[in-house]
Amino acid sequence: MGKGRDKELIKLRDEALCRRYYYWTEIQRLRFDDVLKVLSEREFFISEERIMTIIRRKSREGTDYNLKPVPKVKAPRLTAAQLELFPIR
Repeated sequence: MGKGRDKELIKLRDEALCRRYYYWTEIQRLRFDDVLKVLSEREFFISEERIMTIIRRKSREGTDYNLKPVPKVKAPRLTAAQLELFPIR
């Protein structure tokens, strides 16, 4: 066994961190800076800078697990002719 940290455990930690980041930002709808604080101080006990590095790296690599983003709400598109139907008072 080589010296240093176990690469497989680090990989599992990074995947768990990305899942938790997704949970806090997309499901719980927490602000970005609040999510970093929660992950850093309550869940993973690593610096916010390190968390950002991991998230950036994992986003470049792509994800293996099926995380579906929250669907975008499409607003209706109005034409100028349709807007003329509403008089301005």
